[in-house]
Amino acid sequence: MTIRKIQELLQAQVLLGEDRLDEEVDSAFGADLMSDVLAFVQEKTVLITGLVNQHVIRTSEMLDIFCIVFSRGKVPEKEILDEAEENGIIVLSTKFTSYTSSGILYTHGLPGVDR
Repeated sequence: MTIRKIQELLQAQVLLGEDRLDEEVDSAFGADLMSDVLAFVQEKTVLITGLVNQHVIRTSEMLDIFCIVFSRGKVPEKEILDEAEENGIIVLSTKFTSYTSSGILYTHGLPGVDR
């Protein structure tokens, strides 16, 4: 699924990466615990989270996650967005909860990460 399709389905605001919306992801993972992200995330996964801090960016960088969707309408502070931009991470913000966002993407064919 393309990031553009994710953005459309989640009615998300593009905060970073407008020029990269046609990139593809193979799965989605929703978590606020970055230890879970470290344990389970695979390549080409979009991260859905309500956690808005630099740990999310650093974890994403370590795992080559190139797209983060912040749920519940959250928008990171400028310094967090600057760090995401430095690391080439696409950042979206949706009004939906993480659970609803995951459900929308799953029902449109984007699988979750398997253990």
